[in-house]
Amino acid sequence: MDYSTRISERMWNQPDKGELEAERENTFIDDIVQKAHIEKELLSNLDCIGTVFDGGAGCGRFSILLAKRGLKVTHFDISRPMIDKARELAEKEGVLDRITFVQGVLEDLSAYEDRSFDLVMSFDSPISYTYPHQEKTISELVRLARKRIMISVSSRLGALPYLANPIQKNQFILDKDSKDGWVQWCLSSREQMIEAFSFSKDTIMKTYETGLFGDLEESKKAYDRGEAPWSISYHFMPDELKAILEKNGVKNVELAGPGAFARTIPNEILVKIVNNSEQRKQFLEFCHMYDSNPYVCGMGKDNLFAKGEIEDEN
Repeated sequence: MDYSTRISERMWNQPDKGELEAERENTFIDDIVQKAHIEKELLSNLDCIGTVFDGGAGCGRFSILLAKRGLKVTHFDISRPMIDKARELAEKEGVLDRITFVQGVLEDLSAYEDRSFDLVMSFDSPISYTYPHQEKTISELVRLARKRIMISVSSRLGALPYLANPIQKNQFILDKDSKDGWVQWCLSSREQMIEAFSFSKDTIMKTYETGLFGDLEESKKAYDRGEAPWSISYHFMPDELKAILEKNGVKNVELAGPGAFARTIPNEILVKIVNNSEQRKQFLEFCHMYDSNPYVCGMGKDNLFAKGEIEDEN
């Protein structure tokens, strides 16, 4: 097992990961937009689907959603705390009997035979955390799919603005009184982050050219010191992701950039919209349409979404 995998295992298996990740839609508006987009896509593409593989399934946001609709789901994740939280939530929803929970790493899916599942999905960028094996991971996920595949990976064009805006996450805070440690850190560090910031074309160009966020050598050193550094992640360009899927036999590939529209709106207006049920409904519907336009797909907030069909071999 290489450093990237070990770093990911340690980071995602921190004890509080299950509770924190389960609350993201109550904490950050960009999570609401992204997950609403994915949910709409899933529920619109369930024809002839009976079995599902959810790779990097986290706390079960989508595996539970599909289990509630009668599908049989394999919930696969690297994190024991998140699997435990997902199991707890699945029990509350009465769908434990429809979900198989498996702890493992996406870099190794050898336990599953070709075309084992009608639908294969992997959301919120677990594929990007498999660097340097991200292309092989995609090919393996495609191998498992019988009819359809849907994934979201880290978006290079969408994430590059982070390097010019150290306070970008503040725009999407839903509740400034939240007890979430990250929310409070974003708020308390705002002025310090602005004061300390300086733009570096060399830094942003390096990330633009390589797609890598983070310093692997520094992360290795931190890991060896017993710390839990953030995983190195690979960020895809839209045409790159489409080409990889097509190379592996996926047909009718469509891309979207959840969050492209929302990122143009200030926090005060976003909070007002989201806290009004009718405005929220209309807003999320419009976001889905806007963010699905191929001209903006690369500028999704964090993720690049892709869906496609598996060619019938018969």
